[in-house]
Formats: sequence, structure tokens, C-alpha cells
Amino acid sequence: MNILLALIPVTLLIVVCAIGIFFWAVNHRQFDDLDSPGVLPLMEEDPIQPIRKAETPETGESTGQSPRSH
Repeated sequence: MNILLALIPVTLLIVVCAIGIFFWAVNHRQFDDLDSPGVLPLMEEDPIQPIRKAETPETGESTGQSPRSH
């Protein structure tokens, strides 16, 4: 019977923590989109393309080093 004196407060503490975590998740928009995360692994992605250096408008050459040796 003495165990009830320990279990009731511990249970109430766990319930209060669970309610607090639930409201934190709701306030941080954790439940806004429930469908997309389950479908994302099934979607095909485009292959990663290498980043191209920007060309200068005056010369038409890239802003990086030119492949020509001097």
C-alpha cells in the first residue's frame, strides 16, 4: 500500500511532462504536414548537377582560372 504513495506522484509527473511535450510540439508546428514525410523517401530526385561558374558578360570567360597555361 505504501507503493501507491510513490507511484501516484510519479505518474502525475509523467502525465504533466507528456502534456507539456505535446503542447510544445503543437506550438512548434510538428503536426502541420502529416502526409509529406511518409512519401518523401519514395519520390525520385534529380541527380545532383555540378555547380557552374558564372561567366563574365564582357569576355564570355568564366570568373575562375582559365584552362590555358601562360
